[in-house]
Amino acid sequence: MKNTETCILEDRGIIYIEGPDTNEFLQNIITNDLNKVSDKQSIFSSLLTPQGKYLFDFIVVKHKKGYLLDCEKTEIDNLIKTLNLYKLRSKLEILNLSNEFIVAAVSFDKYLSLETNQEPGYTIKYREDTVLLDPRNINLGARLISNLEKLYLSLKKLDLKIVDTNIYYEKSYKLGIAQKNNSKLKDKIFGVECNFEELNAIDFKKGCFVGQENTSRIRLRNKLRRRLLPLKVNEGKILEDDLIKFNNKEVGRVLIHDPFPFAIIKVTDPNINEFLNKELLCGSAKVEVIKPEWLKL
Repeated sequence: MKNTETCILEDRGIIYIEGPDTNEFLQNIITNDLNKVSDKQSIFSSLLTPQGKYLFDFIVVKHKKGYLLDCEKTEIDNLIKTLNLYKLRSKLEILNLSNEFIVAAVSFDKYLSLETNQEPGYTIKYREDTVLLDPRNINLGARLISNLEKLYLSLKKLDLKIVDTNIYYEKSYKLGIAQKNNSKLKDKIFGVECNFEELNAIDFKKGCFVGQENTSRIRLRNKLRRRLLPLKVNEGKILEDDLIKFNNKEVGRVLIHDPFPFAIIKVTDPNINEFLNKELLCGSAKVEVIKPEWLKL
C-alpha cells in the first residue's frame, strides 16, 4: 500500500473482554504475556489446544478497562464459545463488538507520519482511534481500529483513499504471514509450526498457557521439523490436503489453498535447502515453496 491508501478489513471481527478477572483469565490461556499490553503496546497471540495445536490467533489491544481481540470474523463465534468454556466462574464479560468497530490497514510510511517509534505493537491514539504498528512484522504496516461511525472522518483527516483489500493480503502473503482462512489450520499443526515464536505470539518466559507443555518440549528438544510456508503456484490448480513432492518424496501438504496458499513443509529429511525455490509437484500442479526473509531455518 502507498502512504495515501488504506484497506478496510471487513473480514476482521472484534471481541471485547472486561471484568475484574479478565487479566488472570487471559494470562492463563493465551500464548503471549498479557502484562506486555498497555495503552502504548499491543501484542499478537494465539489460543492452542491442550496438545499445543493451532486453534485461533488474534491481536490483543488495551481498550478502556478491558481488551479488544482483533480476529478473523468467520471464527468469532467459535472463539467466543471456546473462551466461554474456559471462563467457568470468572467474573468477566465477553462481547462481540464487530458491529461497532472496524479495522483498517495503513502503510508503514503512513504510520511513521504519525509516530516515530518502530517497536512492533507500539500503539498510539489518533483522535479517539487506536493505531498500532503490527506486532507480527512492522512491514505489514499499522492497523487502525475505529468506531464505525467515526471511521470515514478519520480516514478523511488522514488523507487516505480506500483501495482493494487484496492489496493488503497480497503483501501479507508475500511476507509469508497467513491471515486468510486460518481456520484450515485448526488442530492440524502445532503453534510453533505456524512460526508463532518468530511472529512474536509466544512468550516462553510467561509461565503456563494452554498447550504450553508440548510447545516448550518441541522447541527445547529441537523437534521443530515442519513450518507453515507460502506456496507459489506456477502451473495448474492446487487443493486442500494435496501432497507436495520432491524427487517422489513427500515434503509437505497444502493446508490453505485459496486465495493465498500456504502449506506445512518439512524443513528436515530432506533439508529444505535442497528443494527451496525449485519447482515441485503438487497433485497435477507445479509449485514452489517460498521462505520468508524473517524466518531462519
